[in-house]
Order: sequence, then C-alpha cells, then structure tokens
Amino acid sequence: MAPAAAAGLPSAFAALNVNAKPFVPNVNAPVFVPSFLQASAVEIPVESLVPAPVENGSTEADMNTEEETWEQKEEPGGGGGGGGQEDMGPGEACEEGAARKEDEEMMMEEEEEEMPMPKVAPALPDAPKKEHVNVVFIGHVDAGKSTIGGQIMYLTGMVEKRTLEKYEREAKEKNRETWYLSWALDTNQEERDKGKTVEVGRAYFETEKKHFTILDAPGHKSFVPNMIGGASQADLAVLVISARKGEFETGFEKGGQTREHAMLAKTAGVKHLIVLVNKMDDPTVNWSLERYEECKEKLVPFLKKVGFNPKKDIHFMPCSGLTGANLKDPVSECLWYTGLPFISHLDSLPNFTRSSDGPVRLPIVDKYKDMGTVILGKLESGCISKAQQLVMMPNRHTVEVLSLLSDDVETDDASPGENLKLRLKGIEEEEILPGFILCSPDNLCHSGRTFDAQIVIIEHKSIICPGYNAVLHIHTCIEEVQITALICLVDKKTGEKSKTRPRFVKQDQVCIARLRAAGVICLETFKDFPQMGRFTLRDEGKTIAIGKVLKLVPEKD
Repeated sequence: MAPAAAAGLPSAFAALNVNAKPFVPNVNAPVFVPSFLQASAVEIPVESLVPAPVENGSTEADMNTEEETWEQKEEPGGGGGGGGQEDMGPGEACEEGAARKEDEEMMMEEEEEEMPMPKVAPALPDAPKKEHVNVVFIGHVDAGKSTIGGQIMYLTGMVEKRTLEKYEREAKEKNRETWYLSWALDTNQEERDKGKTVEVGRAYFETEKKHFTILDAPGHKSFVPNMIGGASQADLAVLVISARKGEFETGFEKGGQTREHAMLAKTAGVKHLIVLVNKMDDPTVNWSLERYEECKEKLVPFLKKVGFNPKKDIHFMPCSGLTGANLKDPVSECLWYTGLPFISHLDSLPNFTRSSDGPVRLPIVDKYKDMGTVILGKLESGCISKAQQLVMMPNRHTVEVLSLLSDDVETDDASPGENLKLRLKGIEEEEILPGFILCSPDNLCHSGRTFDAQIVIIEHKSIICPGYNAVLHIHTCIEEVQITALICLVDKKTGEKSKTRPRFVKQDQVCIARLRAAGVICLETFKDFPQMGRFTLRDEGKTIAIGKVLKLVPEKD
C-alpha cells in the first residue's frame, strides 16, 4: 500500500506543480515571481523536489512565507496590498478563480487568513526609520495640556472615535463634558475626578516624517517633581498657555507654573519651545489678535531671561484644544495667523542630532515586575540591542537585555532618543531605583557623592550659606544634597570669578559651589554629557536654583 502510494505521489505532485504555476503570477504581482523562482532554484534542487512533499507541511509553509514577504513588499509602496480579486478586471478574476480551484483548497484558506496581516506588518519595517521625538506638554494648571494631547491623538487616529464618545458620555455624567479629551491621557480615576494630571501621561502619534511620544506633564505645583522627570526625557517642549481672560495672568504671575515650567524645561535640556496659545475659541477671546499679541509680549522677555532665543528657539501659535482648531487644519476665523498648524509644524522641524556611536546611557524613569524586571527610560546615547550585556550604575550590577520595547512595539535594537521598556535579567526589581543608569560595560558613567557645580539662584527669599539642604533633580534622579562650600561668585555679564570666597549667595546671583549628595548618584560633567550634567535644586515646593556640573570630586577615604 505505502510503496504504491509513494510511487503515485510524484506523478500526482508533478501535475499539481504544473497547475500551480499559472496560479502564482496571476494572484500575486510580478514582483513575487522572481523571488519564488529564485527560492525554489536555490533552496530546493530539482531532484529533491519530487519526494519532498510527502510531509505536505513543508511546501505549504514555504508558499506561505513567500506569500507574506510579497504582501509586505507591496504594501509600503502604496500599491493596494490587498492583492485579491478587487485589483483585477473581471476577466482576470475568472481565470484566477479557475486556477485557484485547481490548487489545493487548503492553500486558499491559508491565504485568506493571511490577508489581514499586512495592516499591522508594514508599519513595523518602517517604524524605526522615522526619527523619534519626545514632546513634553507643560504649562499652568488647566491651561489645556491633556486636552490638546487627547485631541492630537484623535486627529492622528491614535484614539478611536468610539473611545472618545465613551469618555464624553462618562464625562457628561460627572458634569465635566469639556474634560473628555484629556481622559485619553489622564487614565487613572483620581486624575479624572479632579481633572488634574498627576503623573506624566504617555502616548504616541506619527506624522509623515517623525514618530512622536507625547509626555503630558502635570501642571499643578505639588507635582512639579513628576514634571521634571517628564521634561528630562523631552527633546521639544510645548508650553500651553490659556488665552482666556484671567487664566493667562494667574499662570504667569509669580506663583504660576507657566514661568517655572518654562525654566525647568530649559534646564532639563529642551532646546526648542513651541508656545501654544490655547482657548482662542473662548467667548472672551474669540480669536482676537490683540489678546494673542498681549500674551506673546508678556512671555517673550521672560523666556529670553530663561535662556531661549526668541528668534530661533521659540515658535508661537494660536489654537483651541477643545475644538481642535489649528492643531491639524488651519482655521477660517483666524486669518491673521499664516504659519503651519501645530502637527504640520512639528513635522517640519529640523532633525535633532544624537550620538548613536557614543557609550550607552539610559537613565531609568520607572521600574516594575512583569515576568522579570522591566525598566522604562529614554536612551540618551548609544545603541542597545537584544541579548546585550549592560551594567547598572551606581551598583555595578551586570544585566542582560531579554527584550526591548520601543513605544510598546517590540524591536531588536534601539537608537538614541527612543523611549524604551527593557526586560532585564540578572537584577531584581527592588535593587533598582529611578535615577540609576544603564551603561555599556566598557564605558561606565561616573558616580559619586561630591561635585562642584555652577548654580544660578532663581528664587529664594533669604540668603543661602554653606550647610543649606535642598533636593537635587538631575536627569531622572532625585536625591537630597547639601551645599558644603561656596567656592566663588561668577559675574553674570563678564563671567569673571571672584577672588575671595563668598560667605553667602542670594537671589539672581551665579556661584560655583561644592555639593554633597546624601547617597551615591550617577552624573557626568556638563561638558562631557549635557543631558546628565544639568540639574535643578528645589526646596519647599519651589525651584530655587538651576545649575550644571563642572567637575566630580573623588571621595576621600
């Protein structure tokens, strides 16, 4: 029985093969043919072709893999990658149908199942090519940061209409119907009930050229430490201000967050600032140019003082987060604004320079347990790939990367500027603290407790003397520090250093001081690695000083 069947098979199969041939070019565009012929020529010598199919699995699998690669090739080119009957004239469709019947029914089912695949697949090969940009939304409480974030996600198709309608219903029940967009980013119950962001919300959207991660920072002054963590991951800040009468003023006065956030963003290393004048659709404003200019005039001198260059680094634009006006499409009511809408403007920004060949540096923002130890952070420099050995500083644990997720999409390697989730092997979750840094083993980052830094006192009522304690925020690390010595004052205009040691410093002065942290922290000098060399000092919920690390002082044993 068996030998007879085996003898019968080759002839049957030869017939089948002949049938299959017309089928291949018909359904699949010509691109497919060379790769298929090549594959059969290279992988399967002619003699082996006859007995091989006995298992009946292998050939089919081969077909399938071919099928998939073909569809993926089609898709990015924009050709209707559906590749089914829709693309053909009726005549061709008939021929194709006939050919299909001759082919195995199985194959057809398999193919039908494959169909939906390309919707997901083609996005993946393209994803890493787009430049990653992290955008942090900052500004005073209730300026509309989360709403704008939610609106952008809706406009770029990251949130479905259905979800938003659900949010809208839920928000209506709570008499908060204007808040529904912000719920796309404010996910936990407390944030929704109060309408205030607490943690840094994360989401992403893509434009034609870039891949953006939205970091939605909290505007409330009690949560500024969270906001610093968000800003330290950003390349670009969007300062949202409310044009509504009274709201802009409170946000901008001494205690408001508009000032503090802009300054913190600058210290966190954000080079480019976009100022969105939100709520322009409000009845008290009604897209008036005067109000827009008034907000602009008040802000520019301050932003200049913080260190942004008004001509190059700052871009103003009016918008409305609730209606979505001027975020994606220009507005008819606002004829005086001639620039690009917000999303197009983001897309047209020049590329950021990042050192992909530098040593690996990944400051850790957060960590949790999930089938192992998972950490989150933004890769500041270097490249990380799967199964790479890295060292966790300052504890010098050697770890191995088990898997990499870049914006929740699994990849094999990551380049600088991407937000990553890494699953690590060789370290427990309890042994990691936010502010630790993953480094390449051949080039560890510096760590220590004592360092000299140049600091600018921004606001402090009394004087600051040696022995003063504050909280240091450097990259993602938060640690208590003490100013142990003041070394000299620096003249703001000339940059000259004083000959004598100052006994104290007061507001608006610049000095060089020696600081000592309560524990060991990772840091670099500002000259070597700016992202890990700038910091802010905070005390009693206010930002007191900003500074940069000049040199690390080795510990005396």
